[in-house]
Amino acid sequence: MGRYTGPKARINRRLGFQVFENAGAVRAFEKKEYPPGMAQRRRKTSIYGQALTEKQKIKFYFGLREKNLRKYFDKAKRMKGNTGENLMILCERRLDNVVRRAGFTSTRPQSRQGIVHGHFLVNGRRVDRPSYQVNAGDVITVKNRPNLKKFYAELSSGIDQSASWVNYDKEELRAIVTSLPTFDDVSLPVEVGAVVAFLSR
Repeated sequence: MGRYTGPKARINRRLGFQVFENAGAVRAFEKKEYPPGMAQRRRKTSIYGQALTEKQKIKFYFGLREKNLRKYFDKAKRMKGNTGENLMILCERRLDNVVRRAGFTSTRPQSRQGIVHGHFLVNGRRVDRPSYQVNAGDVITVKNRPNLKKFYAELSSGIDQSASWVNYDKEELRAIVTSLPTFDDVSLPVEVGAVVAFLSR
């Protein structure tokens, strides 16, 4: 599930949250906020089902495979502090998420595609791994090609920056990671305790 290509609106409706931010999926979710499928009286979701939903939110939101999420979880367990919070901070520090949060692109799949195609530089070096973990002080820029600069300048003109820990200059098309994100900076509202319990099974 590293690159989900199915109907995004159905995932938003199933999870009850806009994990996909493209215009069509958002409009569909606003029009039909209830889960997809035939209209019927639904039973109360079990604790297991709730935990699974929270885990799926993380996977779809950050574009992770199950294996990737398990790797982040294992790394978070070895770190000091709260495992759930560490897990979310590791996801938040992914380069594709930072590119989206800075304001270069409007969606994470869009930023992931740009990174894979080598459109972005980190500290002057080409990085084509969306999973790259940014650090405080990292400088992210668009590759010095007129067509790319024009494309991202037009794309970012209507996007508001949404991360206080990233300083984005739209004129220079440059983002500076001023500090590492904390759990309060995580962009996805999720019940991390349920996810930790689920992954610890």
